[in-house]
Amino acid sequence: MDSKKVHQLSGIVLSGFIGIHLANHVYGLFGADKHIELMNMLRLFYRNRFIETVLLLAVFSQIITGLTLFSKKRKVPLSGFGKIQLGSGLYLAIFLVVHVSAVFAGRLVLHLDTNFYFGAAGLNTFPLNLFFVPYYALAILSVFGHVATVHAQKMTRSIGGISPRNQAKWILTVGLILTMVIFYGLTNEFAGVEIPKEYDVMTGK
Repeated sequence: MDSKKVHQLSGIVLSGFIGIHLANHVYGLFGADKHIELMNMLRLFYRNRFIETVLLLAVFSQIITGLTLFSKKRKVPLSGFGKIQLGSGLYLAIFLVVHVSAVFAGRLVLHLDTNFYFGAAGLNTFPLNLFFVPYYALAILSVFGHVATVHAQKMTRSIGGISPRNQAKWILTVGLILTMVIFYGLTNEFAGVEIPKEYDVMTGK
């Protein structure tokens, strides 16, 4: 099986998990307790050994094949959507390495529950939020950017008079709105988030 096919299959697997993960973050609008309650329910599915192993294999496959495809495509003249696909794919590869490593370090080294507060700690602490706000925002936008470019390439017909390219632009718009909604729920400036003391180890307090 070639790199492109493996990349597509691992992308489909990850897309399912990312969709669930982002929906969980949107649920954070109802408060940290509700977010964690839903997360604990979802973990019964994705934190069993089999599913977690499949997800990790998908992550590794996505990173390796993504970087392989990036090295091939970066030398080819690309359209606007092609550049978005390349840039978002590279960022996601870097993000997956850093984020997955951080989550396992939190779980296995710091012995923290990598829940709502694990992500919110850096977002609500200055000057760490100068890094974490663009770090997380670009990750969400890159997911939607990558999906949008694939949609623009694969979709062959209009829907309701909307061309595939304009459909892709709507996907990008939804990604931008969702990013703002998620940040609204994760930051204490809007939601009054109180970070438990055990997460101070992450912020140096």
